[in-house]
Amino acid sequence: MLQAIGVGSVDDLFQDIPAEFRNPELNMPAPLSEMEVLQELQRLSERNLYPGRYTSFLGAGVYRHFTPSVVSALVSRGEYLTSYTPYQAEASQGTLQSTFEFQTMSSQIMGMEVANAGMYDGATSLAEAALMACRVTQRGRVAIVDTVAPNYAEVVRTYAEPQGIEVYTVSSSVRELEPDTACLLVQSPNFFGHLEDVGGLTDVAHNHGALMCTSADPVAMSMFKSPGAYGVDIATAEGQALGVPPSFGGPYVGIFTCKQEFFRQMPGRIAGRTTDTQGRTGYVLTLQTREQHIRRERATSNICTSTALIGLMATIYVACMGKQGLRRVAELCYHKAHYAAGQIAEIPGYSLPMEDTFFQEFVVRCPRPPAEINAALQDRGIIGGLDISDLTPNGMLVCVTEVNSRREIDSLVSALKEIG
Repeated sequence: MLQAIGVGSVDDLFQDIPAEFRNPELNMPAPLSEMEVLQELQRLSERNLYPGRYTSFLGAGVYRHFTPSVVSALVSRGEYLTSYTPYQAEASQGTLQSTFEFQTMSSQIMGMEVANAGMYDGATSLAEAALMACRVTQRGRVAIVDTVAPNYAEVVRTYAEPQGIEVYTVSSSVRELEPDTACLLVQSPNFFGHLEDVGGLTDVAHNHGALMCTSADPVAMSMFKSPGAYGVDIATAEGQALGVPPSFGGPYVGIFTCKQEFFRQMPGRIAGRTTDTQGRTGYVLTLQTREQHIRRERATSNICTSTALIGLMATIYVACMGKQGLRRVAELCYHKAHYAAGQIAEIPGYSLPMEDTFFQEFVVRCPRPPAEINAALQDRGIIGGLDISDLTPNGMLVCVTEVNSRREIDSLVSALKEIG
């Protein structure tokens, strides 16, 4: 193999790896029986801090919600669990139908006209929205509001900059965009949990000939105005909150929607519904703009896997909850978070530095470094909020959803009082 690729030795093959990071001896442990391996994995898993063992108030883009048992029961069926990208559409009617239902659900939640068959996650969805806006407008600059989640902003730059697209940051009160700006990227609720003035920012974008692209929480959309209601051009979301467990960071599914006039520049795939020659309902891949399907220079994305299984989880969850159920979940998140915020604000030394409307997350300014407070909370069986001291002095981002009981919230408040 070395000869075939024109390399003289294994050392030459790995010469780009610094010598101190190369280990010629793997030092593998002695073999274990299956029983011993399971015991070792169990021991390692018990080092994790997870809800069930701990009360959790951690969010920052990944949220705990109650998921009806029927979701895991259905997606675990073999015909769903083993299916992959439906290359032969006519032989994959069930997968295509579930994809079509996911698209319908996405459009309804986001208040938009067209949705695709799913993206990797919320961050890459927003990045793909930026690239799509550049194709639509034939412009090469992207404005991103500074309250967008830092990891989302980083993904946008990773996608954009190698293609020669400049990404620059603006405040949420921006009224002027730089020339050649293709789009304005906004997250609402934003990284700090607060709602942005999406309507006003949409006007700013359109006044400068740019598209408006948003990233939203789909649960919040059942309580607040959808992106479509504000005239947003491309609306994305992280679908994890819709029945998908946190799972230590994935896999998740991204929601991607847009106005119908732009759908031919949409990345990924779109499943459509039609009828055959006998009048029977059938499902097909209507739009396939991936590199796997068409010539690379014509492709709108290089997405090369399927998130259909995770999309199915979200679809079943929404079908089970229904419109009123989703609304109830959102209301519980909102009211419980505001109850917690009110209680914490009354503790001496703690305050809420931001006053705008928030959904299920809020920033707490602590009297001590949040790292110290979180360590003390951990000793009490509580996972505290995210330490965001790099963004706001002694800031902690606290998340409360419908799964947090009043007893858990009161326990957090009591612990914070003790810690001081």
